[in-house]
Amino acid sequence: MSQEALNVLGTPLVPCSYDPLTGYYRDGCCNTDEHDQGSHVVCAKVTPEFLAFSLSRGNDLITPRPDYRFAGLKPGDRWCLCALRWREAFEAGVAPRVVLDSTHVKALEFVTLEQLQSCA
Repeated sequence: MSQEALNVLGTPLVPCSYDPLTGYYRDGCCNTDEHDQGSHVVCAKVTPEFLAFSLSRGNDLITPRPDYRFAGLKPGDRWCLCALRWREAFEAGVAPRVVLDSTHVKALEFVTLEQLQSCA
């Protein structure tokens, strides 16, 4: 990542969360590159409804997994979500709130700014 990452608003990407430590690179930001197959680019404040939805889709974000430096999420935690999972949750009516200045511009390849703004 040689140049400064931008958010969906076109300004420098702001960290999403250091506690829990999030991001594909566990750097606190929703940074991405070609290695990030899931595009973990949407900074969201998770809800009980979203956590249950994600679990029902086979992605357990609640159970701690120390081997992956993952403590498990609680409602209210901020986390860099896969853009397609966020879109799936949006379409199901359970999308968590989005932190626009911490959501990577790459998210716009999967969802519209209007969709993100409706949950900001």
